[in-house]
Amino acid sequence: MLEAGFTVIPVLRFFRLLVALWVFWWGWMQPAAALTEVRLSHLTVEDCPAELAEGAVTSGGNTLPARCYWLSGQAENPTNKTVYDADVFGRIYDANGEPALPNRGRVGTIAEIPPGVSEFHLPLMVPAEQPAPLQLSQFKAMGFSAQVRR
Repeated sequence: MLEAGFTVIPVLRFFRLLVALWVFWWGWMQPAAALTEVRLSHLTVEDCPAELAEGAVTSGGNTLPARCYWLSGQAENPTNKTVYDADVFGRIYDANGEPALPNRGRVGTIAEIPPGVSEFHLPLMVPAEQPAPLQLSQFKAMGFSAQVRR
């Protein structure tokens, strides 16, 4: 039974305000590991250094001879925080315009990218029968603003 002068509407408004404040505080207080896009530029592909040059590519249980390439370039981190575990995506074509790594958009990972522009290097293992030179297209990287725990 309600007492005289007591209404339900102000109580509901008060609880809505409490819920809104709680949602805002909860979202604000949680650490965010946002996904950050990193621009890649000045990409070059060269033969790997001798210590990395030997290798093989496996596909469906078969081992095939591979050629090692060294992908180099610049990564531009637009944020003021280090980006961690940035997956590198792109298309790689051989001299004939055929995909060198079919069905693979992800080509490697850059462990850390500090704010600003920095150099990076990744090894690429490509089937030996793919004719050189390699052509690179649509490269970018996506990483996290906090270290990913494994």
